[in-house]
Amino acid sequence: MEVIQINGIQQAYTRIGQGAPLVLIHGYPLDHTIWYDMVSPLEDEFELILPDLRGFGLSGFTDAQFTIADLTSDIASLLNHLGFEKAYIAGHSMGGYVALAFARQYPQRVLGLGLVSTQAPADTPERKQGRYAAADEILKSGVQPVAESMSPKLSPDERVQAFVRSLIAAQRSGGLAGALKAMAERDDSTSILTDFTFPVVIVHGAADELIPVQRAQEIKAAIPHATLLELSGVGHMPMMEDTQATATALKKLL
Repeated sequence: MEVIQINGIQQAYTRIGQGAPLVLIHGYPLDHTIWYDMVSPLEDEFELILPDLRGFGLSGFTDAQFTIADLTSDIASLLNHLGFEKAYIAGHSMGGYVALAFARQYPQRVLGLGLVSTQAPADTPERKQGRYAAADEILKSGVQPVAESMSPKLSPDERVQAFVRSLIAAQRSGGLAGALKAMAERDDSTSILTDFTFPVVIVHGAADELIPVQRAQEIKAAIPHATLLELSGVGHMPMMEDTQATATALKKLL
């Protein structure tokens, strides 16, 4: 990985492949390595940019609470550093919130948008309260309980469960807690969907326990030109559970 200083933090990222730039943004509570299975099927068409969001993986964070807008600014600054005015942007789960926020803030920089296992609405008051309670618990008890409780919810595939369990356990409590609070305070993106004129690809597992497939169907209904791929038997991790189908769908951004 490479590490650069941007926006007051150490920003870590990996750059692989050749072709049009495609930023793949990981979800919570993970890091860029969830996309590694996608490299082989995508690296001939895209130059893949795989960042660790601030607070995750090898990227730093500060004591100040960060927001989804901060994560969006980090992606924009990374693209500036790499010399890309425009790029394809794809995000998984929380990474999808960042991708949607990027499309809101920098629509002129988006060549196309990939939304994987994510949703457009903001949190309900109850969900927001739950995230803050979860953040407090992580700061008190650490990340291991999250690794144990979340891994079976992320995927029905035991191989994927084992991978994400270890991955979550390697994260930092402050990063996870900060991300939960950032997600709790994120803007609703429903109203901006109808503004998208660039290509949009939506990928969602029909067996997703964390974000129901209906959320993907709602995005598709708001963006008639979007491509929606629903994957039967797949949970919250399509890039690992059905790599080839997910990669084939993202290629439709071109």
